[in-house]
Amino acid sequence: MERESLYKNFVPAKTPSEEGHGPAYWLAFSSSRLLVHTDTHGFSLPYVGGLEELNLSAVRVRFLGTFRQRPCYAAELSDENQAPNNFTFTDLRSFYSGADEDVFLLAGRSYQIILWEKTNHYCGRCGHLTETAQAEWAKICPSCKSLSYPHIAPAVIVGVLKDNQILLTRYSRSRVNMHTIIAGFLEPGETLEECVRREVLEEVGIKVKNIRYFGSQPWPFPNSVMIGFTAEYESGEIKPDGTEIAEAGWYSAGSTPVIPPKMSISREIIDWFMNEYSIKAKSD
Repeated sequence: MERESLYKNFVPAKTPSEEGHGPAYWLAFSSSRLLVHTDTHGFSLPYVGGLEELNLSAVRVRFLGTFRQRPCYAAELSDENQAPNNFTFTDLRSFYSGADEDVFLLAGRSYQIILWEKTNHYCGRCGHLTETAQAEWAKICPSCKSLSYPHIAPAVIVGVLKDNQILLTRYSRSRVNMHTIIAGFLEPGETLEECVRREVLEEVGIKVKNIRYFGSQPWPFPNSVMIGFTAEYESGEIKPDGTEIAEAGWYSAGSTPVIPPKMSISREIIDWFMNEYSIKAKSD
């Protein structure tokens, strides 16, 4: 699976160029909600010379680089800010459903940096005020010299196949009747493949084999990277754990229930299965 990279349109940098301070894209967050311009075409990022043009004030601002050859900044807004006319604050999940993929990826990157800045203002070892490194995304404690980097939590996600069917589950926490594939966070000391085996066994009680890498996706909810796999059924009977998984079952390419929206790697794995196995069914 090949995903179009954010870096096709985005060039990361730590400091802006010396050409001046013209208009820029602003990825401004109030708590976890992104400021967006709204019109009949949907959402777009603010493109202004500074937040003061929108009567907004920021707690902190970080230069990100250039997006589509224009500078862009991440900002954490102070709590008293209100959205200007024709703007609104939206959560990233809502933005995800209506944004271009590279814009969503940039918004996710921005949110993770802002969240990291906010939660690493003080040293976790000695409590001293930290300083921001100039050459990399890192916080340095001037007292104990401890370094902290943006936290990224790796998680596996796997499409399990058996007899031309895919295993789909409904998570207990799901607010809609949507089915997806199994996912879970990597634990200390595990390989990715071991994590796949453990998560499938824990959540639905079956064993898998022939685990193959599919692709990966940054997932800013709040700071994950999803590492996708496919695997084949080996043994066991489906038995949802009753805690995380409410129901699970095998589905053929033509009989899938409601599945995740486009852009998610879970949907890409399911779409890959439906394409591969609908073609296979026609040829049999």
